[in-house]
Amino acid sequence: MSSFRIAAFKETLSRKPLIIERNGETSSEIFGSQVFNQSIMKEFLTDEAYNSIILAIEKGEKIQRDTADLIASSMKQWAISKGATHYTHWFQPLTGATAEKHDAFFDPIEGGRAIDKFEGNQLVQQEPDASSFPSGGIRNTFEARGYTAWDPSSPAFIFGDTLCIPTIFVSYTGEALDNKTPLLKALHAVDKAATSVCQYFDKHVNRVIATLGWEQEYFLVDSALYNARPDLVMCERTLFGHAPAKGQQLDDHYFGSIPERAASFMRELEIQSLKLGIPVKTRHNEVAPNQFECAPVFEEANLAVDHNSLIMDLMDKIARRHNFRVLLHEKPFAGINGSGKHNNWSLCTNTGVNLLSPGKTPKSNLQFLTFFVNTIAAVNQYADLLRSSIASAGNDHRLGANEAPPAIISIFIGKQLTKSLHELEVKVKKGKMTPEDKTDLKLNVVGKIPEILLDNTDRNRTSPFAFTGNKFEFRAVGSTANCALPMMVLNTIMAEQLNKFKKEVDALINKGNGKDEAIFKVLRSTIISSKDILFEGNNYGDAWVKEAKKRGLNNIKTTPYALAEFKSKKSVDLFTSNNVMSEKEIQARYEIYLEQYQMKIQIESRIIADIARNHIIPTAINYQNKLIENVKGLKELMDEKTYKKLSKEQISMITEISERISSIMSDVNEMTNQRRKANKILDVEKRAKAYCNRVLPLFDKIRYQTDKLELLINDEDWPLPKFRELLFTK
Repeated sequence: MSSFRIAAFKETLSRKPLIIERNGETSSEIFGSQVFNQSIMKEFLTDEAYNSIILAIEKGEKIQRDTADLIASSMKQWAISKGATHYTHWFQPLTGATAEKHDAFFDPIEGGRAIDKFEGNQLVQQEPDASSFPSGGIRNTFEARGYTAWDPSSPAFIFGDTLCIPTIFVSYTGEALDNKTPLLKALHAVDKAATSVCQYFDKHVNRVIATLGWEQEYFLVDSALYNARPDLVMCERTLFGHAPAKGQQLDDHYFGSIPERAASFMRELEIQSLKLGIPVKTRHNEVAPNQFECAPVFEEANLAVDHNSLIMDLMDKIARRHNFRVLLHEKPFAGINGSGKHNNWSLCTNTGVNLLSPGKTPKSNLQFLTFFVNTIAAVNQYADLLRSSIASAGNDHRLGANEAPPAIISIFIGKQLTKSLHELEVKVKKGKMTPEDKTDLKLNVVGKIPEILLDNTDRNRTSPFAFTGNKFEFRAVGSTANCALPMMVLNTIMAEQLNKFKKEVDALINKGNGKDEAIFKVLRSTIISSKDILFEGNNYGDAWVKEAKKRGLNNIKTTPYALAEFKSKKSVDLFTSNNVMSEKEIQARYEIYLEQYQMKIQIESRIIADIARNHIIPTAINYQNKLIENVKGLKELMDEKTYKKLSKEQISMITEISERISSIMSDVNEMTNQRRKANKILDVEKRAKAYCNRVLPLFDKIRYQTDKLELLINDEDWPLPKFRELLFTK
């Protein structure tokens, strides 16, 4: 084992769990203790100020300047009482991470004194430098001004010694430069459309809230071993490494006993998350060695997105304290499962009804069917756009790798619900429905849905978009992703479909059809037009790839091609008509996502060349020289016949090492040459495709040869920590 591998391994073995105590406090007692939530607002705010925030959250009403001053003063008082010394506008630029600029509360005054100051204008709006964030051409470098604006619907919180205020981020000219702004607009669009449809069933519904429950998968790697791997340090995935003899084939890690060090990390993560109001409830081992998962209960989608962004930041900080590094990359290790972030989505009314959960009466079940079928139709119409919403360099490695859903978007609803939709389709006639027809539908089809779902407990883990009893689970989202993008797309397409449904139902009612009859007829036509997206079988099988092609479902395997749908006329019309994004904002994001993809491939390419040339090849040559010296020694000591017999294997190894070194150098040089050519392409789309088609394929060729060298070269000499060390060190 090389000297720095030995040092890293010894340091790893010496690790002791960092014991975290709750000081006798229960989870419910610490929950939200660092959050300026509604109960804290009631304590610190006047009734007028409190009601102003509630109206801003629920109805989008503007908060007046004098009220904002009162809120800011109370927020400052609370934050300082909790030990905060600074404040920041916390936002989500298009980098994929969060951003913050801290300012102290104190303000110098005359006489060499200072006061704590935080006013309404500092709460409501700030002006961070926008020139260094991705803008996709919306802003020139010399045009630096951008604005962050307070989002009252996501409560402020204290992180460390800083009061964090969730905000949107827009350019000087008003275009969104963040993930939150389009999401909020999409949530408003689906609220308006869904509420309108709900009026068919319940006049008391005046608001519909999209909910999200995410499941975050991740790996834990010891810090010392992590720091000995340049590829992990620079891009969070191993670009080299032979699979260990034991991986996940025994299925012994999944739901197994959580290792003590990992459990200690999880305990602190949960404590800090609960203090920040993140309702984490579940933790467990995942399928791959050293892979884990955490998940909260459902929340309003905007808040859930903020909490996921926050917990990813928390995970990194807390892992370091436990001498771990957390890997959120979708595919950090070849040959074992990667990580996803399942997005469990539903719609709930202000009256407390989950619109994707069957009720106890035919009326409530007809409402369920309405939203259930329209979700299917929305995904059917915009499957390629949903695929583009999860596209990334990391997720390309994971999708379709027999551990995650394939790149083909389809929906699983289960055999029983499929049968129910078929019965509804068959029994709804195009002409006037008789009272007997309506009774039969309500009692024998719609009325039995709760009973059907009680028996329909199976899940299809290979499906990218699966119905799981009272929600749809978008399983194809990558582990590093900001949930805002897929949630923005999903809620926008749902709003579009519900508006279309409402228009068609109203047209039939105006022609003399009864309300229920009109709903049944439109549901029937919607089911018929959306059948192709439904699939109950094995999404991993080759047969499904062929069948999907017959159905016209696209299998878009790489990001540059998946992103094309994001800027198609169909998508532009969708976003602009629902007031979610302008055409300029759409084009900007398309360019940013392509640029991010290309940059990640470029960075990985450079790391591969660096490690191959400066770590692996010198090690191979040194080991080869040892073999050569050994062969020379044998020749000096032995007669020719004995020498030829005993040196045969060593000479073969020397030859094989030479051949593999030559192949690596040739492919590294070709990769570097292709990268240089790609860098000269000015068009961002063509450049991204050049990286995808010409640079990326050389990664596997280089890796194949280096991984073979790992098996040939003495373990003592190999420079990089191996998979067995990274994955099986507790």
